[in-house]
This record gives sequence, C-alpha cells and structure tokens, in this order.
Amino acid sequence: MDNCIFCKIINNEAPSKTIYEDEVIKVIININPMTNGHLLVLPKKHYVNLLDIDEEVVNHSFKIIKNVLYPLLKEKLNCEGLTISENNEYGQEIAHFHIHLTPRYHNDLLDYKYNKELLKDLDEIYNQLTK
Repeated sequence: MDNCIFCKIINNEAPSKTIYEDEVIKVIININPMTNGHLLVLPKKHYVNLLDIDEEVVNHSFKIIKNVLYPLLKEKLNCEGLTISENNEYGQEIAHFHIHLTPRYHNDLLDYKYNKELLKDLDEIYNQLTK
C-alpha cells in the first residue's frame, strides 16, 4: 500500500525502532506507548484486519510473541504481565493488521474495568449470539 505508514516502516522508507524481524513479521516499538516497552507486531505483507489475514501469519506471530517477545519483555523490562490486543475497523487507526503487545506493571494505571451497566443485558446478548 502506497500510503500505509506500516508498509513504509516494513520497507525501511520510514524510521522505526525494530526489536525483532524475520521473513514474516517486523516488531517495532510503538511511538505512542501505553506503557514502557509497548510493541507492535506488523506482518510484512499488507493485510487490512483479522478478516483479511492468512492464518499462518497469525499463528507465526503468536509463536514469536510466546517464545521470543514476551520472554524478552519479562527479562529486560521486568514486566509483570502482558496485554495482547488487536483492533478491527472501529478503533483501528492504521488499516494494516497489527498486534499490540502492552507490557503490564503494577503501577501502570491502565484501567480495563467492565461496565456494570452492561450486566443487565447479558441474557439479551446471549440470545442474540446463540439463536
């Protein structure tokens, strides 16, 4: 994609701080981090979102996350956990599939609390999804 910033980063046409790279993915430090060590896993081939991507690329990405990146973050940054996230369409700022790796720390102030107001709709949502 000509206007995709992630494609430009992958092709070394835009600067980045690369942490890991192989024939399938490139992993960079997020320039808008939520915590210290926030990484982005970028497939080298352009995919728009989860509905577009080859399963082999997703499987490879998670293999590298599990065996290389998470151990690296724990060892080097002493993170206490890891939030793995990926946005599709709504909330997706760049239309190039990417996985966020957000190291978690005891005092990181990230707040992923559930919305108590939605609890009353659980039966309705269950029925919509299963009927």
